[in-house]
Amino acid sequence: MTGTATLKEILLRNLRQSGIFLALVALLLLFAGLTDGTMLSPGNLTNMVLQYSYILVLAIGMVIIIIGGHIDLSVGSIAAFAGAVSAILVIKNDMPWWVGVLAAIGIGVAAGAWQGFWVAFVGIPAFIVTLAGMLLFRGATWYVLGSISLSPFPKPYQEIGNGFLNGLLGGQGYDIFTLLIFAFAVAGYAVSAVRGRRARIAYNQSVETLVLFVLKIAVVAAVVMAFAWQLANDRGLPIVLIILGVLILVYAVVTTRTVFGRHVYAIGGNLTAATLSGVKVKWVNFGNLTNMGFLAGVAGVLYSARTNSAQPAAGNLFELDAIAAAFIGGAAVTGGVGRVTGAIVGGLIMAVLTNGMSLMGLGLPQQQIVKGLVLLVAVAFDVYNKRRAGTK
Repeated sequence: MTGTATLKEILLRNLRQSGIFLALVALLLLFAGLTDGTMLSPGNLTNMVLQYSYILVLAIGMVIIIIGGHIDLSVGSIAAFAGAVSAILVIKNDMPWWVGVLAAIGIGVAAGAWQGFWVAFVGIPAFIVTLAGMLLFRGATWYVLGSISLSPFPKPYQEIGNGFLNGLLGGQGYDIFTLLIFAFAVAGYAVSAVRGRRARIAYNQSVETLVLFVLKIAVVAAVVMAFAWQLANDRGLPIVLIILGVLILVYAVVTTRTVFGRHVYAIGGNLTAATLSGVKVKWVNFGNLTNMGFLAGVAGVLYSARTNSAQPAAGNLFELDAIAAAFIGGAAVTGGVGRVTGAIVGGLIMAVLTNGMSLMGLGLPQQQIVKGLVLLVAVAFDVYNKRRAGTK
């Protein structure tokens, strides 16, 4: 028979996932108090979206890599190389801005396929291949740029990382279009949640009580619309947020509703069982690494557009931020576990930490120490959960 679950049971059943959401809310409220409300001001929230969008894009791909039982240390270098190639074409050779975008993404795909070949078909561990890739593509970036920075990009290219959609539908001091986009997103989430609940009931699975279910949707809607209101009262809807939203939606579907997504989980969860079940492990691994390269290329475009330049040192430590976002967001060290939405929340936690500590005047050394401790605690919590489940 279908059962209902209490709030306590829901939290215990999804301890890791529920914990990161609570941690994000707690951090926002903490830094809002410590910074006299500056953290939640419209301008600061908008700047956070612009500054950390490329890390969130990398986190989407990184969590899929980790679910599949691998790790990618090269994404920062690939993003830098992609941005460098784009700058050479657009700034140095005066080609159209969209040629630079396509070239950067193409470089990312090619780099990912190159690494996927060595991992999938040669059998070299991804850690070694991507470590080599980190060095290779970093050197290629320095070589292509001639050890100098290139700027500026044309205005349309800059708009990718710094532009806004504002005033399309008017509004007295706020942007109606931004509010409508977020309202549609909330409605879509509510419809998806209702369908999911009905499906679980149809299969006689335990679900939360109707009151708790409605309360959850109401809380999510309130938080999302409050964020939308702040954006609407600043500069409107950032273009990078639209790009990020599309990527989150697409990859959430890919990982949960497609054969490729199920195979990635199967390989990361139990490689032997996946192989015996007929999963084409080599091609799935190849596609996984290639996809990571594609997202690194997208991140390279966003970062170069945001900074309006291509720099030899661009993308430094991006891979570590993306890996941290995936693990904080609930990915398991051993693979087979994780969600795209969890990685996004993990990335937001890192963004809030960095932004909040910067607003408080803490230096880079203190910020690195805190972020390192947060990552360590997140992984330790994952290990604890596995031991607790094994004991039971």
